[in-house]
This record gives sequence, C-alpha cells and structure tokens, in this order.
Amino acid sequence: MKVGILLSVREKASRFPEKVIKPIFDKNVTEHLVSRLKMSKLADEIIISTSIDKRDDVFEKIAANLNIKFFRGSENDKLQRYYDTAKAFKLDAVVIVDGDDLLCFPEFIDITIKELKKETLVDVIFTKNLPLGAASSGLKTKALEKVLELKNEEDTEVWGGYFTSTNHFNVKYLEAENIFNKPNIRMTLDYEEDFEFFKIIFEKLYTQNKNFSSLDVMKLLEEEPSICEINKQAQIKYENHIGGAAKVKFKEDI
Repeated sequence: MKVGILLSVREKASRFPEKVIKPIFDKNVTEHLVSRLKMSKLADEIIISTSIDKRDDVFEKIAANLNIKFFRGSENDKLQRYYDTAKAFKLDAVVIVDGDDLLCFPEFIDITIKELKKETLVDVIFTKNLPLGAASSGLKTKALEKVLELKNEEDTEVWGGYFTSTNHFNVKYLEAENIFNKPNIRMTLDYEEDFEFFKIIFEKLYTQNKNFSSLDVMKLLEEEPSICEINKQAQIKYENHIGGAAKVKFKEDI
C-alpha cells in the first residue's frame, strides 16, 4: 500500500492574512510544517495539495525548494482535490494535514499510516483527544472516491462529517494517551494570538533542536502552562466561527 501525506494549504486567509507564510526564525510557517512532516518515517510521499487560485503560486515555489511533490486542484472542494491528488500520485491512501497545523505530530502520522496498512476494512482513521491541530486524518482513496459520489455540495471546507454522519464508511478512532491526551490545548493557526503561541514554542525548542519532538512540545506545555494562555481566547473565536458551518449534504437527503 502506497500512502502519502497531503499538506492541504491555501493562501486565502481573511481572519489572519498570509498566516501560512509568516516567518518564524529561518523559515515561514509552511516550510516549518513541511520540515515537521519529513520527520515521518513511513510516508511514501509528501505532497502540497493546493488550489488553482493564483494566490497559491507561492506553494509551488516552496515545494520545489523543499524537494517535495505538488498538486493543484479545486479551490473549494477539498474532497475532490484530495482524491485528484491521490490519483495523480497513485496513492492507495492519504494522511491529511491542514496547513494551519504547524505542529501536527509526525509520530501520530506514522501511527495512522500503520493502521491504514493493517486495517483492510477501515475507510477512515481519526485520532481523538490530541491538542486541537496536532492530529492528522487517514483516508483510503476508495473512500474518497465513494464520498464524491455521495456528497451534494461543492464547498467541502469542513469535511469530517461526510464520513462520520453516515453509515457508508467504516471509521476507526485512535485514542491519544498520557501526556498527549490534552484536547483542551489549542495548537492551530487562525489568529494572531495563535501565531504568538507558536513563536514562543519555537523560541523555547527550535533554538535548541530544530527537530524537536512532539513529546518535547507536550513536556514544555506541561512545565510552562502559561504558554497555553496566550491563545486561549482564540478558541472561543474559533468555536463561534465554526458554529456557523452548514450541515453536510448528501444526494440521498434531497
């Protein structure tokens, strides 16, 4: 089974413009995230999966500079873009990482890849109770093909419900344990205070070891819980924003 990591990223943010190309020390956010993804030991490919929008030209340059693959597809239909990316690179399954999730845990990406390869009847894999922004999602390419047949809308920005709110898919949930089981920690980039949160972590860890582990991150936040206060209010803003997302629509709902 061939499994690739798809870095799903676009340069269209309105709440915090240009967030994914903001600099932190010697790299921008997307470059740092790619470096983190390269820590995966099991991925066959790392692919930046973005849109045909002109604003996303920047990611083609980043992919070329970092010697990873690149794909452009639908602007608003993420599921279609993921499927088209998987087919273009002949992938049997993909692990989706969002471009906002600068510290997405590569160790858990590899756990997801192992499960995708082991669980022949599983279509989708999610991990529960990691910090928000630390988890990735595993999708079989056949499941992506199937969901495209079932869905009834073109904008699939928030796509998890297409797999979890129907009995068409076999979904497996992995469970974060011990120090990683911290779902109340916010670790994603939507607002300026999120960026400040990440900068502090990089100041503490990256300056000592550019390949710091996810365990290093969690130990730091356990030792210095005040860091989590930096973007605590951002979670309230995020929940208000996401609360307006429409319910997913299937063709059978018509």
